[in-house]
Amino acid sequence: MSADQEIKVYILDLGKLECDENWMVAMSTSGNKHHKNVLSHWIEIPVYAVLIDHPDGKMIFDLGCHPQANEGYWCEGLVNTFPFTFTENQRLEHQLALLNISPEDISTVILSHMHLDHIGNIHLFKHADVYVSRKEFEYAQTIVHASPDPNKHGAYVKADIEVPVKQYHLIDDDTELFAGIEFISLTGHTAGLFGLVIHLKNEGVLIFPMDAIYNQTVFGPPAKAAGLIYDSIAFFKSIEKVRQLAKKYNAQVMFPHDMEMFEKMKKAPDYYC
Repeated sequence: MSADQEIKVYILDLGKLECDENWMVAMSTSGNKHHKNVLSHWIEIPVYAVLIDHPDGKMIFDLGCHPQANEGYWCEGLVNTFPFTFTENQRLEHQLALLNISPEDISTVILSHMHLDHIGNIHLFKHADVYVSRKEFEYAQTIVHASPDPNKHGAYVKADIEVPVKQYHLIDDDTELFAGIEFISLTGHTAGLFGLVIHLKNEGVLIFPMDAIYNQTVFGPPAKAAGLIYDSIAFFKSIEKVRQLAKKYNAQVMFPHDMEMFEKMKKAPDYYC
């Protein structure tokens, strides 16, 4: 894999979600006969997108939450479980403006999966080519159309899934999408989640597993289950796959919902290169 491409990677801060920690790490709080009424641990987790400035053009990996999530765009069940907060400066358009670009300047969108906090700004990219796992695309389409009740769609939002784009490109297997950028299958959290492995000239390799590995606690070792898993066997295989890739490339693993790590990440307009 060539690392001589001039690639820049920008982390775009798109706000935060709140949730019970048990969604991030299963059984984070649990009772026993001496402590039967254990309180949940309520936490904040970051939401971000990854802007990639590549010789083939500007592209974005994941899209955060819809800005009207709490204003009726999400169903009540999702708002109560994962309340979303952000400032005007954390809107995707404002984060891109830090780099003097707009959504119209980005013609390629890559989605790790189609959950509400990773596809929420897809409406800004109707002009774009969108790359996503075939299994993920098919499952998301199925679940949002299988019931009229939005509270039964899990973490998928029908309005997100139905936004028309220029073209969906459906990916089946690990592939090098662009020079220095690998799209790797990390199923388990969802039916078809994919992560990115980005090879940089100066700072080595960055692995973005997204929700295949929420945070350092899930990564371990030992690996731990998250609270939202589609396939538990595949989930742990994907963690091991990332572990082996990190060892192979001496890579940094960039967790998606780890507030401690997020606070240490370079954020736009700063970048990795």
